[in-house]
Amino acid sequence: MALDDPAPDCSRLTGSLPHMEWPAGTPDGNNPIQHIVVIMEENHSFDNYFGRLNRPDYYGAEVDGVLPDQMWNPDEDGTRVPPFKLNSYCIKDTDHSWDGSHVDYDDGANDGFVKVNNGKDHYGYRAMGYYEPEDMPYNYALANTFAIGDRYFSSVLSMTYPNRFYSITGTSFGVVRNKIAFNNTQKTIYEQLNDAGISWNYYYSDLPLTILFGKMMFKNLKHIHTVGQYYKDVKNGKLAQVSFVESSVIMGDEHPPFNFQIAQYYVARRINALMQSGYWRNSVIFMTYDEGGGYFDHVPPPRACVPDNIPPKLGKNDTFVAGFDRLGFRVPFVAISPFVKRHHVSHTVYDHTSVLKFIETKFNVPALTMRDANANDMTDLFDFAHPDYSIPQLPKARINAGKLLDCLSFRKVKKPDPDIEALRTAAKDMGVLINSGEQ
Repeated sequence: MALDDPAPDCSRLTGSLPHMEWPAGTPDGNNPIQHIVVIMEENHSFDNYFGRLNRPDYYGAEVDGVLPDQMWNPDEDGTRVPPFKLNSYCIKDTDHSWDGSHVDYDDGANDGFVKVNNGKDHYGYRAMGYYEPEDMPYNYALANTFAIGDRYFSSVLSMTYPNRFYSITGTSFGVVRNKIAFNNTQKTIYEQLNDAGISWNYYYSDLPLTILFGKMMFKNLKHIHTVGQYYKDVKNGKLAQVSFVESSVIMGDEHPPFNFQIAQYYVARRINALMQSGYWRNSVIFMTYDEGGGYFDHVPPPRACVPDNIPPKLGKNDTFVAGFDRLGFRVPFVAISPFVKRHHVSHTVYDHTSVLKFIETKFNVPALTMRDANANDMTDLFDFAHPDYSIPQLPKARINAGKLLDCLSFRKVKKPDPDIEALRTAAKDMGVLINSGEQ
């Protein structure tokens, strides 16, 4: 167990209101935010993407990031593998399963990332790779300008679907792997907002992940739109009070081995559209990632409140015995708003249910589970009394032509491969966006 691993306060109950003295659905008048936008990307750890925010030209030592000369994971033969700068933008996917994540964690040592990813090719060292600000200038500028948290964790030591469930419902109701919960009866934040009369919309590019809650989705189709409608709603003054914006599953949502710059370009478009609109003066965008994707992170996940009385439902391929009383690995997180503290890093523990808690606190809706009931609500990121309405000049989210071509030849295929074909289409359609001068 990690040496500094205190038990959290889990005294607040499922169904409790953030403001017990107010009727449910009463907005917090002390919080001037009127529109909340949530953007969740895929599969990168804090150290992998934002670990170099500890460079002197960014936050410096204030951010708990990658220190290549002080950190390492052992290979199978005991060789020390330190963190290193990745040159490729399309790395073979790393193990982020329930079992693999718990091996990575190793009771707080965080030393299993190389070994669990070795396989027959002994290519496990890729899990120790990280990117520099020059690889993702837009994202780093966002993080350096607005507010971040270097203690923002995913919600469970496992893969995408369980973490997405936590971000929507405050629990994974026992699920530990990628499994659709079509018949699940756990209430979602969408239904809580309906009950409180709070408007919301979900925008998707090609596959609405609301399908993970099939029954809920088909009852709420009027709230489900393609992302083109997001731009129209922002432009025409029709943005809902709460919006969830999803990236393309086919074209790339930053999930390895896709070229992450493609997805970051589209994320930048969505953020910039809101910044340039009339909504900028009363909105916040929360941008984060569902889970670490099997990439190294050096901070041990802390203990957490068990969301409910449902234990992990282990399948035949899941052998590691553990509970839902611990968070997952750190992931990148940025809060973007005129009301956030500029160039600020919070060291408060958050996870995906903290975003739920912020929504619940703003609109005073009941907690879905014990996890979000007791989550930190992220208000320490804000200074509501002193907003800065200026729009920062951010670098463009560029697509490096050489790196993209490397990704197009990432795998040798004898017949058309859907992933490769998607990348080729992206390269052709976005040729005007490629900065061929960057190498």
